[in-house]
Amino acid sequence: MFEKIIGNEEIKQALAKSIEKQTTSHSYLFIGIQGIGKKKIAQEMAKKLLCIEKEQEKQKPCKSCMELESGNHPDFMYIEPDGNKIKIEQIRFMQKKVQEKPIISDKKVYIINDADTMTIEAQNCLLKTLEEPPKFATIILIGSNESAFLATIKSRCMILHFQPIENEKLKQYLENNYAITNITPNYLSIFQGSIQKAILLKNKQEEYKKIETIIQDLEQKDLIEIIQMAEILYKAKEEIIEMLEYINIILFSKAKENYLYTNCIFIVENTKKRLKQNANYDMCIDNLLFNIWEVLKEK
Repeated sequence: MFEKIIGNEEIKQALAKSIEKQTTSHSYLFIGIQGIGKKKIAQEMAKKLLCIEKEQEKQKPCKSCMELESGNHPDFMYIEPDGNKIKIEQIRFMQKKVQEKPIISDKKVYIINDADTMTIEAQNCLLKTLEEPPKFATIILIGSNESAFLATIKSRCMILHFQPIENEKLKQYLENNYAITNITPNYLSIFQGSIQKAILLKNKQEEYKKIETIIQDLEQKDLIEIIQMAEILYKAKEEIIEMLEYINIILFSKAKENYLYTNCIFIVENTKKRLKQNANYDMCIDNLLFNIWEVLKEK
């Protein structure tokens, strides 16, 4: 059932086996970085649990599967943040619905995506359902920050830790499905095993090539030339943290040949910290370039 989803083979096998043997838990907590298939696996699991055609080789989708694919399944609910948080009102509404008996299937499935954004009040409210869930209900929480969940929530869920997708599998998948080619080791490092991250960066390869050129030329150019070349950084306010992470990946690879680049990594980290504290943006980029350039001139 998870054939089209790459990575996390052990988790997929364990879930498939539990569904086949009808030994699924009432509540799950899927933990892992974004973009590695947690939501897709949860959706496929929901589809299988709700399916009313139990034969493995069915010729066409059953009524349940068609309703789920159209987004109109009465026994399924997908919850995501309202704004930046999942609020107590959303959980209270879910609690009312979860007590109602299934209509099409013999089960009900609730997926709470970005569940680590639940307010404390929402988590405490959900706790009541997790303590005494209806026999027909399966609740799947999805999040990337395990520490954001109350200990009482975690103690009542089967926790599955999802791993980043292996580089070779990720590379092959991106080439076959998204025509993303010429994937360098540096690109793979910034993807961090996340398909979602790779797809988001698909149309920004030129920008990242420019950043790589800037770093490569730092030792040869004077400061004025570097600042002129770095216009892309000054214009990338919304994406600067991702770009700084990429700069550190490049610096780390170069540090293997020249220890001075290690000091540059600390400069980048300090810049990220200052930006997150809302320091003046242009001044942060100025200081970043000047300090790195100055360190490398010590060579």
